[in-house]
Amino acid sequence: MKIAFRVDASVQIGTGHFMRCLTLADELTQRGAQIRFVSRYLPEYLANLLEAKGYELARLDSAEDDADLDELSHARWLGCSQAQDAKACITALSDRAWDWLIVDHYALDSRWESRLRQSARKILAIDDIADRQHDCDILLDQNFYADMNSRYAGKAPDHCRLMLGPRYVLLREEFRQLREQVAPRKSAVQRILVFFGGVDADNYTGRAIQALIDMGVADMHVNVVIGAQHPCREAIEAICLRDHFTCHVQTNRMAELMAAADLSIGAGGGATWERCCLGVPTIAIGTAENQRRQVADAAAEGLVYAPDLKHDLVIGHHISALIENSCLRQLISRNAMQAVDGRGVLRVVAGMGYGGIVLRTAMADDSERLFAWRNDSAIRAVSRNSDFINWEDHSCWFASLLNDPNRVLLIGQRDGVPIGVVRFDIQNHQAEVSIYLVPGITGCGRDLLRSAEIWFAQNRRDINVLRADVLGGNERSHQLFLSSGYEVESTSYFKKLQ
Repeated sequence: MKIAFRVDASVQIGTGHFMRCLTLADELTQRGAQIRFVSRYLPEYLANLLEAKGYELARLDSAEDDADLDELSHARWLGCSQAQDAKACITALSDRAWDWLIVDHYALDSRWESRLRQSARKILAIDDIADRQHDCDILLDQNFYADMNSRYAGKAPDHCRLMLGPRYVLLREEFRQLREQVAPRKSAVQRILVFFGGVDADNYTGRAIQALIDMGVADMHVNVVIGAQHPCREAIEAICLRDHFTCHVQTNRMAELMAAADLSIGAGGGATWERCCLGVPTIAIGTAENQRRQVADAAAEGLVYAPDLKHDLVIGHHISALIENSCLRQLISRNAMQAVDGRGVLRVVAGMGYGGIVLRTAMADDSERLFAWRNDSAIRAVSRNSDFINWEDHSCWFASLLNDPNRVLLIGQRDGVPIGVVRFDIQNHQAEVSIYLVPGITGCGRDLLRSAEIWFAQNRRDINVLRADVLGGNERSHQLFLSSGYEVESTSYFKKLQ
């Protein structure tokens, strides 16, 4: 599968959009995707990160052109008109057919998306301000809002699938792993984390640090995280050194630092959901206009602590209040962990048709379980040979299959649990595909088939056509293959003569 991302990162935009796209790209790569990023504004350190991961990067001309800007609130963030950007993107993607185009940009709407339909089979739009129309197949807004289910009414096509709320938040694998090792916070505050995003143009980091210094937190460990492009980087590093805080610049240990924290002070945006996933009680401050409502609604739901700040001196009072209120910290921590389970990216890739299914080739010690599955009455009812197969015949067949390079037997697993079997029988640059779900498993046939197709395309590049033979009465399998893009070639009939 071939997937392109249109996303920028700049002082105005910040790095949040880029990082969530990168998280989605990493997860899709695990399923065999070929990834290309298309960007007009991208700091060199992020471009180097893409290169290190092996992702393609198509850079667009960054010359600013204010002519023909449209009415969108963030139109100037694009640096040109939507029509100009669409033309440049179409050129940047013209060398191949793309399965998905993922766009994450406040300055692009349905006009741009409609133009890019010629470049990609499907479009996924990531949004969180709901201020424009979309022409997309999936609309993802990973933030929590009180009116979450009505925000996009009339702003997306009828066929568009809406993925709304923290259930779909795009978090990296390390957050899912560390979540298993943490619990809602109960103990006294000993470690504080300060993080206001990678850019923090208004230096909220400095204000929070000064509040902590004024409070006197010498007996606590304070971790301060800033981006490499922070405008006050040198001053913050100097203050941290003087007051024995630990300053991390462009760290790759963010999940680890959050998991260790008893209290966090930071901005809204994507980091809100990282902290929620790991149960960190947080004083959240909306540092940008698009964050203010998100933070307020999350606070009303009990996911964060969001004070009304009239001036910087008040921050210290709220920090003290939360430090001294263990019950409130525990409540926020528990609510946060219940709202964000860290599996959002898996739900998104599944919604794109690339479910969280891992495939492996069958091994000798799979023989007994395959024997039991194949002889289940439900499986036999839709098989060409519906007879019960004895152990001797099964053992001979299975041994022959394992030694035949033209036959591939795959077992699909989800979370380590087998869910289905897919077999490919190869002949003359074509392969016949057979599939069944493990007895008792339902609802994942399409994901299993798609995952198997991706595996087969990567491992047997000499085969370019798949075929399937389905019994006439097996309506479920007919629908499976038709909905998965298979075409009906012919219909067979038979009649028994007396």
